[in-house]
Formats: sequence, C-alpha cells, structure tokens
Amino acid sequence: MQLAELLKDWPCIVKGSIREQVTGIDDYAQNIQQGYIYVLRKGKKFNGRTFLQQAIQNGASAVVVEDDALLDLKLTVPIVWVPNSMQFLSFASAKLRNFPAEALTVIAITGTNGKTTVSHFISQMLQMQGKNCIVIGTNGVFLNGERWLTSYESLTTLQAKQLQEIFQLAVRQGVDYAILEASSMGLANYRLDDCAIDVGIFLNLSAEHIEDHGSLENYKKAKQRLAILAKNVVLNGDDPFSRSVGINLKKKTVLFGSKGRVDMQWQLLTESEGHSTCCLQYKGEEHILVLPFIGEYQIQNTLAALATLYILNFDIAQLIPGCLHLKLPEGRMQEIENDRDLRIIIDYAHTPAALKAVLQALKQERVRLVFSCGGERDKDKRRKMGTIASTYAYKIYLTTDNARNEKPSDINAQIKSGFYSEQPYEEIEDRAKAIEKAIREAKRGDVVLIAGKGHEQTQTIGSTTIPFSDKACVESALRIIN
Repeated sequence: MQLAELLKDWPCIVKGSIREQVTGIDDYAQNIQQGYIYVLRKGKKFNGRTFLQQAIQNGASAVVVEDDALLDLKLTVPIVWVPNSMQFLSFASAKLRNFPAEALTVIAITGTNGKTTVSHFISQMLQMQGKNCIVIGTNGVFLNGERWLTSYESLTTLQAKQLQEIFQLAVRQGVDYAILEASSMGLANYRLDDCAIDVGIFLNLSAEHIEDHGSLENYKKAKQRLAILAKNVVLNGDDPFSRSVGINLKKKTVLFGSKGRVDMQWQLLTESEGHSTCCLQYKGEEHILVLPFIGEYQIQNTLAALATLYILNFDIAQLIPGCLHLKLPEGRMQEIENDRDLRIIIDYAHTPAALKAVLQALKQERVRLVFSCGGERDKDKRRKMGTIASTYAYKIYLTTDNARNEKPSDINAQIKSGFYSEQPYEEIEDRAKAIEKAIREAKRGDVVLIAGKGHEQTQTIGSTTIPFSDKACVESALRIIN
C-alpha cells in the first residue's frame, strides 16, 4: 500500500514523498524490514530516536513521530507527524492487514482478577457449540484449547501490530471467535482501538497497578475505555466499579451477579467434593447449574462466560449441562497429583483479592502457603497480602517471586508488616527450596498452596531471567522426598 493510502483521512503532516510503498509497521528498530514504517516513540526506558538510524538502515520507508519538532530532522525518508503515535500504530497495523478483526466476533475481558479463566471458559463453551475460537492472553495464544503461535511474547494484552497479525492468521484458519484479555495498560496504550470488539466484559477492579497509571482514577479511566470500544457490554453486578460502568451506557448491557437487580442471578446451594451447585435465574426461568470446582469467584467467572454467550444470542439452557465439564486454565487452582495424601495447588494469585479468594475457597483446610510479591510492582499490596496470608494460612513460607531489582528480604519485610497473628512462618529466598520444605513438612490432609507465578516459566532476579516453573519444582520435590 502507498503511504498516501495509509494516511488518507488520518490527521498528519508529511515532510517528503507520500508515494513510498509501505509493507509493514513497527516501533522496534530491530524489527524494521524493507518498506516498513518506523514509529518513533518515547518509552519508559528508551527513546525511539536513539534507534532512528538503525531503523533507516534496516529499510524503513518512512518515520512517524508525534513531536512536531522532529519534523526538522534531515532524513533520507519521509517524516510523518501524527497527534498520537500509538493510536496511529494501532490503526495502521489493522489497515495494512485489511482490518481482519471485522471478520471475527471479538470478545475482550478486563478486570484485576479472573481474565484468563473467563477467556478459557468462554472458549470451552463456544467449542461445545461447534465454534472455532482463539484465546489471546496471559497464558499465551490458544486455538480451540490447544497452544498456538508460541513465538509471541508473554503479555496480558499483546501490542496492536501482533494482535492484527494473529487476527489475520485466525481468519485464514477459519476461526469464528477471538477472546482477548484487555489489561489496563493495553487499553490505555490504544492496543485494542482497532479490534472491532463485539463484547466487552468487566469483571472487577481493585487498587492494583496504580503505579503504572499514576492514580486510581487514571486506572479506572483506562478500564472504562473498553465500554467505549465495545458494541455490547457484560458487567459483574456484584462489583461496584463494574456496575457503575453501565450507568447511562447506551448500548446492549447484561449484568450478572448474586444480588441486586441483575439480568442473570446465581445463588449457591451446596458445595461438596470439589463441586458447586447453584440456582441460576434469568428471563424468569430457573436452572440448576453444577460446576466442577468450588469458590464463589469461580462461580462468578462461569457466570461472566454464560452472560457473554447470552448477549451473543446463544441458548443458555443448552450451555448449562456443559458447564460441569469446564476446566481451569494452567496455573489456576492447578492440583498436582501425589501419593502423600496432600493437596498441592499452584495458582497465579498475585493480588490481595485473588489470594483471598483462593484461600477462602480452601475453607477450613490446613494451608501451608508459599508466596512472595513481585519487585518493582504495586508495593502497596504487600502489606495487604501479608494480612490475608496470616488470616487464612496455617504456615507461611516467604520466598522470591520475580524480585527484579529489589531485595527479596525487603519485599518480604513489607509483607510481614501486614501479619497480625503469630502463626509460624519462614523466609526461604530460594523458591524451589521453599516449595520443597513446604511439601516435606506437610502432614496428611494438608494443603500446600504455591501462589503468585502459576503458569509462568521464568523467574527474574536483578536483570537476569532464568527458566523456572513452580510445577517442575513440585515434581522435583516429590521425587526427592519420596
């Protein structure tokens, strides 16, 4: 496509020829190929201007900037000024691939907790109805439940240039539905602006990621962008923020929840032997819903998925029987089989709300908890997680969880400041050794909960990232102990 065609109807100032041929677009100079546009932007750590000559040497056909002072640069390729370079990157990524999302039904999920689980529940329900679907999120890219396109980086919401490429590949594979996790940063940075979102789902909001956005208000505004982008909206009526999104929203909206005025209401009847039985009411009808897990937060995740298919005009009565066969994604309440008569559970819970929900779901079982908090992230949550841990756990093993450039001992000291009881705890910085000791000390009938990393396959200490898997550590510990 010619640069002129790409820029048509887009506010810009061009210095140089608009007849250049464009074959792609990227904001990383090392990814630039012949004919690509280089989007020069300033990030948290690097300024794109530093890599400008590298991009041109790699074959850039034009450079896009949002700082009009850069129009005075003397370059051998055209310079294009746009008001917002990230918005342009999203638009151009979609246009260069002929807006592939328009050929899909796109579902986007936002919330502090639960995005991954809900995305996989929706995928499983759609597959039960004979639909082909992809899931794009924290755990990777999946096609009909199988891991697909493993070369993409691990981000909750991929960048626009990657999303549009995946959409195009999905269309070629005959995919009907695309389910995305919509992080607050992904929304704030316009990655989802040209994804033709059919349904936006709001699960919950708690005071996390504030440091990334500068304030809680900015965090809320980032989340609320999904309501603007989506054609239809599904809201958790039990969450105050999610419910507030629907006020004066002039588009089709479905609320689910356990109380108040909602379109789909659930009531827990019983929990036993790892199953939950609920009464589900909608459209004046009542149905019995049986799920293969316990915990109110998993019921909410199931209802979010059901409400989504309801707003897409699926028959809920046909979906309910299949809910008994739903499976949690990797790293979410993932139980590891063993012959020690223990429950060993790996879970991604890395926020106060998520950790509390998992511990509450375990109810009166004696829990040995292995966890810490990530470095250089959400420092305010550490004390809260300490309080939650000391409320519900029998013994705590404080360890390391992607400490990055902070000392694990400093992170754990902040967690301990939230302890309010004197139950036993230990600090074991080596996470593998902490997991092994928790399993070794566990008595018959105990639960060993390893929280924070879930599906992750790496550990970052300082500036070094090494392979690391909680599941592999559990399996190794069981071999050693046995």
